[in-house]
Amino acid sequence: MRRYAAARGRRRPRHWSRRSPLDRLDKLWRPEHQPDFAGQQKPKPLQVRGRSIAWVPPLVLLVAVPVLDLSTAGNFRVISWVVLVPAVAAAVCRVWTTVTFAVLAVIAYLLFYASPGQYRTGLADFVLVVVGGVLSVLACAVRVRGEERMLHMRNVVETTRRTVLRPLPPGWGGLDHAAVYLSADTEARVGGDFYDIQPGLHGTRVLLGDVQGKGLGAVEAASALLGTFREAAYHEARLSAVAERLEVRMRRHVRYSASIGREDGDRFATAVLVGFPTAERDHGLVEVVNFGHEPPLLVAPGGVRVLPPGDGVPLGLGELTDESLPPVRMLRLAPDETLLLVTDGVTEARGANGEFFPLQERLARVLLVAPDMATDPNRLVRLVRDGTLEYCGGRLADDTTIFAVRRHGRT
Repeated sequence: MRRYAAARGRRRPRHWSRRSPLDRLDKLWRPEHQPDFAGQQKPKPLQVRGRSIAWVPPLVLLVAVPVLDLSTAGNFRVISWVVLVPAVAAAVCRVWTTVTFAVLAVIAYLLFYASPGQYRTGLADFVLVVVGGVLSVLACAVRVRGEERMLHMRNVVETTRRTVLRPLPPGWGGLDHAAVYLSADTEARVGGDFYDIQPGLHGTRVLLGDVQGKGLGAVEAASALLGTFREAAYHEARLSAVAERLEVRMRRHVRYSASIGREDGDRFATAVLVGFPTAERDHGLVEVVNFGHEPPLLVAPGGVRVLPPGDGVPLGLGELTDESLPPVRMLRLAPDETLLLVTDGVTEARGANGEFFPLQERLARVLLVAPDMATDPNRLVRLVRDGTLEYCGGRLADDTTIFAVRRHGRT
């Protein structure tokens, strides 16, 4: 994907509760909880057994400051440190919890430093505690509002992605399959990875691809391609006709985007189109058309073999070459082989040493000790996902899609 972007001279662009004033007042504060398409969920900090304990740090500080003040000499005014209590609450709690701790901080100061002889000398510290509490509440309100906005934006992105990537039922089209989508969340912008399975009159077709760039424009292009794929893959007898329809659709989308003045109107997409013939024509053969995408892998208990690299240009760039469409390649898929397709988020994941993730070598090592993994798409996808995240330390450079598919029930 990067080499095509460079060739075009463009830069490539992840309510109040009444139960208890301290137990349930933190409901507004929640870290973003976004399940990925593999069903994993990010852990929530400051929670124990699903219940928030964000109020514990400021409460501990509220108790510790008076105790420390009682244990020190009278000329060392530790009690003024209670101004830190609402400040800590503002960083981890919701608004009403911060208000509660701001009030408690003022009460604690008055109880431990309100003797008549010390009124004048302690007035400045009293004002500091009050003003600090007010500012902490305002800061907490700004933080919570920002988190709510970010959470809403993530929900919109999640909904958009799930609209484009429709759920695939088990055994859909006579294929065992598994997929995972991982968002790099670069500048909180959604990417253009897409995949689908479409059974039809002439067999089952599979599509996986990656639209250049990010943002809603990339999602719109992916949605256009998937819509065309679902119709063409169902009706067209030849896989080359499906490929031609996809190329035409991408060109039309590019022209439309340019006509309405979008700066990203010259998008393109790398993709792999796979055809599984009907049972009458099935002799273990599959058809593959590669539009400049990462070459698929055939994973078997005995090892991994890589299909020939994509010798076609990406979708939308066919007019730049003499041959507008890449050739349809035939290959034999053994009963114990699984087809593994990934986007460049996997192959371009970098480790601490700056090297790319060695996907083929990693799979070969695992298959030596667990050869049965090759016939289980779910385990295979989880293996690649976990290996990629571990290799790059969880810092994905690009949105990542991992898709494994094989004929249903074949061993």
